[in-house]
Amino acid sequence: MTQHANADQMLLKMPSLRAVKCFVAAARHQSFTRAAETLCVTQAAISRQIRELEEHLGTPLFERTGRSVKLTPAGSIFFDAAQLSFINLAQAATRIRKDYGSNARRTLTLCCTPAFSALWMSRRLPSFFDGNPDIDLDLITTQNFLAMEPGIYPDVFITKIARVRDGYVTRPLFHDRIYPVCTPGYLETHPEAGSLEGIRDGTLLNLSPYGRSQIAEHVDWSVWLAIHHLDIEDRPGTGSHYFNINDYSLLIQMVLNNQGVALGWDHLVAPLIEEGRLLRPVEQEMVLEETRHYLAYREDKEDDDALIRFRDWFLAQEGI
Repeated sequence: MTQHANADQMLLKMPSLRAVKCFVAAARHQSFTRAAETLCVTQAAISRQIRELEEHLGTPLFERTGRSVKLTPAGSIFFDAAQLSFINLAQAATRIRKDYGSNARRTLTLCCTPAFSALWMSRRLPSFFDGNPDIDLDLITTQNFLAMEPGIYPDVFITKIARVRDGYVTRPLFHDRIYPVCTPGYLETHPEAGSLEGIRDGTLLNLSPYGRSQIAEHVDWSVWLAIHHLDIEDRPGTGSHYFNINDYSLLIQMVLNNQGVALGWDHLVAPLIEEGRLLRPVEQEMVLEETRHYLAYREDKEDDDALIRFRDWFLAQEGI
C-alpha cells in the first residue's frame, strides 16, 4: 500500500503535461512565438503555460531577452529530462500504433552475428519481405549473445549457443562445414594454392578469435591444417603474409579482392561459390559434428502469426 501511495504522490507532484510540452517547444526554438506556431496555439497560451510551470517548480526556466529566450541553468536541467521523456513517449506511441493500431504492421526483432547478417540474411531477406509485406524486421548483430544491452529482448536468435536464454524454444540447425576458399583469379596466379602445402605456405587470411569467447570452438588456420596433418609452424619464415582479423565479412571481402586464401564456412560462402566468385582450391574440409547452429524464438510468442511465418520461411531456406 505504501508503494502505491508514493506513486500517487509522485503523480500529484508532476507538472502539467501541457505545460511541459509548451516548455520543450519554446526551449527547442528559443522563442515563444515559434513554439506557438509549432503547437498551433497563441503566444499568450505558451507564456501562460510556462509561467504556471515556473510557479510549480519555484524557479525561472528562461531568461527573457527581447523576442528571444534562453534557458536558465534550472531550465537546461529540466529540458534534458523533459525531452528524453517525450522521446520515450513518442517511441512507445509509434510502436503501439504500429503493432496494435487498426492498420498495424507486425515487427519482429532478430539477433544474429554480423557475418550471418551480411553474408546470409542480406541475400535472402528480400524473399521474406516479398512474401510478408505486413511484417517489419529489426535486426541486431552481436558476437556477445549472453551480455546484450539491458532491455533487448529479441523475438528470434540465430546462434551457436544451444540455450541462449530462458524462455526460448530452440531448434537445432546445421553443423559447420569449413574449407579453404579463394577466387578463380587468385588460383590462376597462384597455382600452388591447389595443394594443402601450397595453401599453408601462401598468403593466409585468418579469422581471429578476438571477441569470439562465447563460441564453443574456434577454427583458425592452425586448427584446420592440423586436422589435415600439416603444421602451420612449417610455413617459410619469409615471403607470404599471415593476416589476422576478427571481422569475417571483411575477411571474405579481402578474399574477393584476390588478397589470399581464407577458411570458408559453407552456409556463408556457398552462394558465392555457386555464382563463381569463389571456389574451393582443394577438396578437403572439416565438419564440426559436435556443435550446431540454432534457431531460438520466444516461448511466449510460439503461436504468434508473424513469428510462425518467419520461422517457417527461415527453416525452408536451402542449406538450413
